[in-house]
Amino acid sequence: MKNLMIHTPEGFRDLYSTAEKEKRALMEKLHTVFETYGYEDIETPAVEYFDVFGSDIGTTPSSELYKFFDRDGNTLVLRPDFTPSVGRAAAMHFTAEGMPLRFSYQGNTYVNSQEYQLHLKEQTQMGVELIGDGSAEADAEILSLTVDLLKSAGLTEFQVSIGDNNYFKSLALDSGLDDETIEEVRVLISNKNFFGVSELLESMQIPERIRQAFVRMPQLFGGYEILDEAASYAANDGSKAAIARLREIGEALKTRGHDRYISYDFGLLSKFHYYTGMIFSAFTYGSGEPVAKGGRYDNLLSHFGMDAPAVGVGLYVDQLMNAISWQGRRHSL
Repeated sequence: MKNLMIHTPEGFRDLYSTAEKEKRALMEKLHTVFETYGYEDIETPAVEYFDVFGSDIGTTPSSELYKFFDRDGNTLVLRPDFTPSVGRAAAMHFTAEGMPLRFSYQGNTYVNSQEYQLHLKEQTQMGVELIGDGSAEADAEILSLTVDLLKSAGLTEFQVSIGDNNYFKSLALDSGLDDETIEEVRVLISNKNFFGVSELLESMQIPERIRQAFVRMPQLFGGYEILDEAASYAANDGSKAAIARLREIGEALKTRGHDRYISYDFGLLSKFHYYTGMIFSAFTYGSGEPVAKGGRYDNLLSHFGMDAPAVGVGLYVDQLMNAISWQGRRHSL
């Protein structure tokens, strides 16, 4: 039996010497980009009340939260995600008169995931939240910021894949399917399981055009031109509006000169239910997981008493370091 006193818990680690210095240097580079874009630092506690991440908000499942109690019997959690924390702080300390608000953050998140082989349970995140601007230009700002962050980290080969939760959600609402089946469809589409979606829906009574859209969504990815094909499957006003919004974002990115790093993926569907529109993930060589994720969440702050649209991005610093290290070794060969 190993001596637990000299080991870290499963999913946690020590970082020291060169690796710690490299991580600190990377975080300083990323922070400089935040400042260049006009984002100001905000620090939220690692411990929040359970309801900040509860099922009504649609974040990390309760079974994956680190939960404990204070002396008054309130359920507390270690934050699994920064966005609800920053939203809670914005509602607590700021008013609509000061919007838009631009916050940047850094710190560790804690998720008690069973997938330890793929994920650390304690991860360092850095990111920004743009609160009070519901425009496509704001979405483009966050995407451009993401591109500049990855470039500042030293990456030259990466892709930011954009989707839109409203495309799927609007079709799901008109499908007549129950919530459990819709979640099955979402997972299959996210896993790019074209055959699974087709088999699941084969015997179900849903509008044919919506069936075709769901079956095709796992393969609807590519450059700007894929929006035309996605539009051909848009079966209602909500899905049509999602395409129009993505076109507007794409044009703004072209103006900013960042469209070469952008692709579109209608199979990109977040498990975080608070996303209401554009969502995205950034991928690069040397990391099996995204190095950044983000999107628009226009309804989240209403849970904390503030009615304001918002959009943001979070970078997974440890994943990013792994990718940088792998690409450095590859280039030295």
